[in-house]
Amino acid sequence: MDFSGNFFDIVLWTIWFMAVICLIWIWIRVIFDLFGDHATGGWAKFFWTVFLIIMPWLAVFVYLLARGKGMQERTMVAAQQQQAATDNYIKGVAAQTKSPAEQIADAKGLLDSGAISQAEYDSLKAKALA
Repeated sequence: MDFSGNFFDIVLWTIWFMAVICLIWIWIRVIFDLFGDHATGGWAKFFWTVFLIIMPWLAVFVYLLARGKGMQERTMVAAQQQQAATDNYIKGVAAQTKSPAEQIADAKGLLDSGAISQAEYDSLKAKALA
């Protein structure tokens, strides 16, 4: 029985499968970059998309050669904007946190108004001081 033909067929199919997966991944990345670029006009996006559909391998390589540097810059700017938004959100949430003294004062106000019992007040006070 000759298994060498089967082995090389498996290797060949594996290479083709990986090439197709890589093409799809790069193609999707190029599509996201193309439509995420606000400086590119609608007609340019249209022609790039048609080119990507008609000749995907060639279009991806041409896109990477023509716009690869800008792709990296847009990715870095987007990452920095996302990081800034996250930092602003964290700062905003942290600023909303009350100090232990404010929490105890609020609990004391609730106790004085009769909204909570002495045991609940003591629990809130202990939690604020912890």
